[in-house]
Amino acid sequence: MYVRQLKEGEQPPWNLLLMADPSRDLVSGYLDKGLCYVMESENGDTTGVILLVPVSNHTIEIMNLAVDESHQGRGLGTLLIEHAIQTAVEEGYKKVEIGTGNSSINQLALYQKVGFRITGIDHDFFIRNYEEPIFENGIQCRDMIRLSMPL
Repeated sequence: MYVRQLKEGEQPPWNLLLMADPSRDLVSGYLDKGLCYVMESENGDTTGVILLVPVSNHTIEIMNLAVDESHQGRGLGTLLIEHAIQTAVEEGYKKVEIGTGNSSINQLALYQKVGFRITGIDHDFFIRNYEEPIFENGIQCRDMIRLSMPL
């Protein structure tokens, strides 16, 4: 597996981007503002995606992170996050942020395992920004849990 930046004019892996964020409109709104990286297998299959969007001169946010379902549970999400952190350091950022749903139990665990700390809650974020209710792990996704990591 290797990670590379999406090339100019190359179509992003929409199937993966929409796994992490089911709103094509919202993804389209931040896709052009950031740096999109894809993880590919040796045979060229796209297995993961991560999108970094600058928030300020000192902060960059992981706006989208997804690993193809058939490749989950192998540490690829961790590798993508580590790549994002290294990219942020190389670009001179001082902090990385990420947000996820209150119902995203596995993601919350992953982000904390790699060193992110919970810094806030955006109450009813998913109610305000998505037309259809989102359910994960039998829980309605209502609130955005915000996490950050100083670099």
